[in-house]
Amino acid sequence: MSTRPPPPLTPGRILYLAWHQPLADIRRSLREGGPVNQWRTAQGRHEMERAAARMPPVPAPSAGAPEVCFLTGKRFWYQTAFCAASLARVAPGAVRPVFHDDGTLDRHIQEEAARIFPGSSVITAPEIEARLEASLPVARFPTLRAHRQTFILLRKLTDIHAGRTGWRLFLDSDMLFFRRPAAVLDWLATPRTPLHMLDVKNAYGYPDALLSALGGHPIPPLVNTGILGLPSHGLDWDKLEHWDRTLLGQHGSSYYMEQALVALSLAGRSLEQLPADDYRLMPGDDECRTPTAVLHHYVDLSKRGYFRLAWRHVLTS
Repeated sequence: MSTRPPPPLTPGRILYLAWHQPLADIRRSLREGGPVNQWRTAQGRHEMERAAARMPPVPAPSAGAPEVCFLTGKRFWYQTAFCAASLARVAPGAVRPVFHDDGTLDRHIQEEAARIFPGSSVITAPEIEARLEASLPVARFPTLRAHRQTFILLRKLTDIHAGRTGWRLFLDSDMLFFRRPAAVLDWLATPRTPLHMLDVKNAYGYPDALLSALGGHPIPPLVNTGILGLPSHGLDWDKLEHWDRTLLGQHGSSYYMEQALVALSLAGRSLEQLPADDYRLMPGDDECRTPTAVLHHYVDLSKRGYFRLAWRHVLTS
């Protein structure tokens, strides 16, 4: 547990606490339907957390099943468990989950991972740190190594791919599968080009002109990294260090920076895009109530349908 003292009460922080934060909370409450709807969503989330703790084991992976990577920790394990279990239920034995520790996976969660997902593995934080020290030494990659400490989403690149070869498929935890994902499984069988989900709009957090200049090519549109298949050996870490340093220096960090770095890495390359109707970002309440897509990725306001409705289908499928 951190013992770091709270930030000092400077005039700017007092203004933030007294005005900007309450105003942001009010705006968010209005977007989410008001306090009653927020309470119902929170109740659904708590039920989902309790259900994850009681989740029965899924079928073990078949011999030679390809790996599927997750980044997870104590805060999000219940979502990871539901995502991986939903995939195991629609495609029994087809993949082997590999859970990458974000630094908060305790022994209990590791035991739960082994219980629910026989044949899975956990890559612990010390193992990841040792691999990063060997493949991305701080002296050569100071920005990437420092930034991943505070920007967890960057670990979808560094912690999954650095120091490795071969192709890897990464899945975000806040997703659920409802039908056999044929396109994903076909890609896993014979990966040839990078694979990604389609976003509903470009979400990169930085000016397109800057990204195109950095990448040397027009940036591919609508890259969403909820599902992301990449060749670990094909990532240019020197370029990623330069891009990270440049974006931070010119515009600061952004929630979408990891997607920007992926889009830069994919610029000018052949890509495979998952069909948006089947692999659906931000499904509405009706779709969460009666899923028709192969997969849902729950971002922004679709968290409401995720926590209230969608996860329950995994237990009844």
